[in-house]
Amino acid sequence: MIVLDTHALVWWVSGSGRLSARAKRALNEALREGPAFASTISVLEIATAVRRGRLVLASPLGEWLADLRTLPELRFEPVSVEIAELAGSFGDSTPGDPADRVIVATARTLGAKLVTADEALRASPQVPAVW
Repeated sequence: MIVLDTHALVWWVSGSGRLSARAKRALNEALREGPAFASTISVLEIATAVRRGRLVLASPLGEWLADLRTLPELRFEPVSVEIAELAGSFGDSTPGDPADRVIVATARTLGAKLVTADEALRASPQVPAVW
């Protein structure tokens, strides 16, 4: 099982060449077993990046997100009370950005690997990461 960090999600669905070969392999292997997962907090991160001009999508945000939600190989995991509590309980070895903590907690709760290019998240002892 795989949870995609926000940037990995965007790169994957856009067909960007920015995913590492190892990340692509892990994702393809996981997709043979079932869907990939992303935290719903990634929607907030994507919308914020678009609003701030840090991310340009191929279509308007609402349309892009609607298309994303129809992908059969992707499931969004809601931010539950348990995930939020776990994210808040991580020590200093996990980066302090709340969205990153929620994504890590989502992967840990699902027993999944995290696909991320973020070196700080990959160094976190909370969840195995792939890049």
